[in-house]
Amino acid sequence: MITAFVLVHTAADRIPETAQAIADLDGVSEVYSCAGDVDLVAVVRVREHEQLADVIAGGLSKVEGVRSTDTHIAFRSYSQRDTEAAFSVGLD
Repeated sequence: MITAFVLVHTAADRIPETAQAIADLDGVSEVYSCAGDVDLVAVVRVREHEQLADVIAGGLSKVEGVRSTDTHIAFRSYSQRDTEAAFSVGLD
């Protein structure tokens, strides 16, 4: 699974509608509205790199209200859940 974090700048008066439209796209697993330099952060999860272009360039960036995007592709995931699972192997 390939995970990308897409930082989205939107028209200020369309943030909720834009967020929902992005969340409805295939390949988008989550959308967060946030404070700071960007308006939304979308989490895109696909099986192949080629699908990123379909989801992001072909869909997300064309949603009404999206002004610009900045995509960051994850290499590896580190989470407390992953760490706990690794240390619990064989303890059942």
